[in-house]
Amino acid sequence: MNYKQFLDLKLSEIGVGTYLGNTDDATNESYKKTIKKAFEYGVNVVDTAINYRDMESERVVGEVLKEIGRENLIVSTKGGYFPRDRRLKVSDIAKYLRENFIDTGIVNPEDITPYGNIITPKYIDWSFEKSLENLNTDYIDIYFLHNPEDQLQIVDKEKFYRKLWTVFRLLEGKVNEGKLRYYGLATWNGFRVPPDNLQHLNLFEIYNIAKEVGGENHHFRFIQLPYNLSMTEAYTLKNQFYNGSYYSTLELANILGIYTYISAPLLQGRVLRNFNDEVKKLFKVEKDVHVPIQFVRSTPYVGTVLIGMSKVNHAIENLEVENYPLLTKEEFEALFK
Repeated sequence: MNYKQFLDLKLSEIGVGTYLGNTDDATNESYKKTIKKAFEYGVNVVDTAINYRDMESERVVGEVLKEIGRENLIVSTKGGYFPRDRRLKVSDIAKYLRENFIDTGIVNPEDITPYGNIITPKYIDWSFEKSLENLNTDYIDIYFLHNPEDQLQIVDKEKFYRKLWTVFRLLEGKVNEGKLRYYGLATWNGFRVPPDNLQHLNLFEIYNIAKEVGGENHHFRFIQLPYNLSMTEAYTLKNQFYNGSYYSTLELANILGIYTYISAPLLQGRVLRNFNDEVKKLFKVEKDVHVPIQFVRSTPYVGTVLIGMSKVNHAIENLEVENYPLLTKEEFEALFK
């Protein structure tokens, strides 16, 4: 397994994602076995979110942490969407939301986007503490605000930045309490759309908000965004303005000292093809599934590639890509020519 040294963390090049799957016990057990098997192969990064599988994904990760030791995994989770809780068996979700969040003052209805996104200090505080409980841990390594660009559907950019400022202050407080190591933004559209798009996020402006809140030693050090054979914007689109020039998101993250997690490298299987032998030779691999993974892991400035893996056999096959050398920078750039 290749590892990336970043600040005080040594992160595996490939991490386990826990987004998909049913909320039943059988899927829980399958995820548990898969994460443990990936760990045996050298994977030490696991990514989850409070809303994944109605909180069950976080709980599975918590069970694994208890078995293999908290210090052995770098765990990231996310908050920003209202989560269902499988174990409460709530039949009327609207009533539950109203009675437990709106009536208690944790959530203001005006702060909820049409897709259920909530980025406020009170809600993120609740979400963060609930994630600690689900993960059965005293601290979270990286806490992501989940698709915060969704807020731009209901507020303008100025108000959005004020929201980020208040939530960053909360998260810096979590760091000071010893409950958090680093934080960041996990996005879908924000960092891969053109600057004139409503949901576009300027990484440097957000970085400056973190500096204003936390000083030079702020803890906004991670971002997450999709990147794959079909969605190459993170590398190819010059949409980030900084110091008089435009850069791609991956380029600017590298300049600013921000580590990048890549989501959807296989796009839930939609970029898998029966690649011919010439293509596989070009990518220095032997199996079809390794072509899209090799593409992402060979991209300059990519940190950790998060692959959704809920079955042991899939994990073993995906991790076989580590047996092959990365493409050189010249070989990678030649793909686009």
